[in-house]
Order: sequence, then structure tokens, then C-alpha cells
Amino acid sequence: MVLRQQLCILRRKTTVKPRLTGWDRLVVVMHYWFCPTILASIVIAKPETVIRWHRTGFRMFWRWKSRNIGGRPKIDVETRHLIRKISCENPLWGARRITGELLKLGIDVCETTVAKYIVKASKRTGQPWKTFLDNHMNGIASKDFAIVPTIGFKRLYCLIILDHSRRCIVSFGVTFHATSEWVARQITEAFPTDEFLGDTDYG
Repeated sequence: MVLRQQLCILRRKTTVKPRLTGWDRLVVVMHYWFCPTILASIVIAKPETVIRWHRTGFRMFWRWKSRNIGGRPKIDVETRHLIRKISCENPLWGARRITGELLKLGIDVCETTVAKYIVKASKRTGQPWKTFLDNHMNGIASKDFAIVPTIGFKRLYCLIILDHSRRCIVSFGVTFHATSEWVARQITEAFPTDEFLGDTDYG
């Protein structure tokens, strides 16, 4: 088809080089899009010219695709400032709550639009978790339970206690009957001289 189109162009009655129309360019570009190897068969234009046509058409298509086709009108600047002000003064309010407050003022705004203009909460400025661990490592321990099924279809309860200051396991208890008394005994045996564990406020 592209060869037939080229013949039609060359047969046009003219004393100078045949002038290409928009339809001619469209036919060539469409065939190039489906089969880029036809560049070797095109004689009415240089390969780089065809590629330029293709890129231009591609940009025009996506410009048309992304055009504004209507929808809800954009909100005015005053409403945007009001949304930001409300969100700053009430950081715990979400988009739905702010939308409701705006409706009370007679301002009808979509919830997604409100969410777009809400002032996002700043990141926490406190110390990171790693810094906290480094500063309080000597007074921190962690424990974890694990349940292991046995070959006799029973459940074996394992309690592991880790001392962060020494970075080692200080207790590894195993029992078939895990009770609060058994857990307390494992902890006191792991830290027999710890003043915190002996505090009357904590038992």
C-alpha cells in the first residue's frame, strides 16, 4: 500500500517535485509505525524525515489525549488557602472531616480535591530508633515466644530472652505448659540482680 501511495504521488501533474499532503504523510507514518523496515522502500522522503513525522505525530496524539475534557472546575485560590489553614490548625483532621467543615460554610468541594491541598504532616524530628537503642542499650532486653510442634503432635513452647547490652541470649526456656508463673521465673532467672525486675510497682 505504501508503494501504491508513492506511485500516486509521483503521478501527480506538476512541473516541480510533487508536494506531499497531510494525508500522504499520515499514510507513510502509519505504515512506518506498523513496520519500521519500510524505510528502505520509501523514495519520496528521506528516512530521517519519516522518523521526524512519526515523532511529531506521536507528540500531537498525546497532547490531544491529555487535553482537558471537562470535569469538576478548579477551586479558587481562597478555598485552597482555607483548606491549608484548616489542615495546619487541625493536623489530626483528614480530608473527609475538612470536607464536612467546608460544607458547613457553604463550600462544596470534592474530598479528593481537599486531600490534594491538605498540608502534609512533617516528618518526626525525634531521635531514630537506632539512636534510641544505642542510648539505652544497657537497660533493654527483648523476648520472643516460639511454638514448635513435636513428632508426637504436641506443642512445645520456647521463650528466648536477649540482652541487648551484651548482644547474647541469656535465657532459652522450653516447656509443654506455658503459664504466667513460668514466664516470670524465666525472666527473674535471666536477670537475677536487675533492680527493675524487683520493683514492687511491676511485681
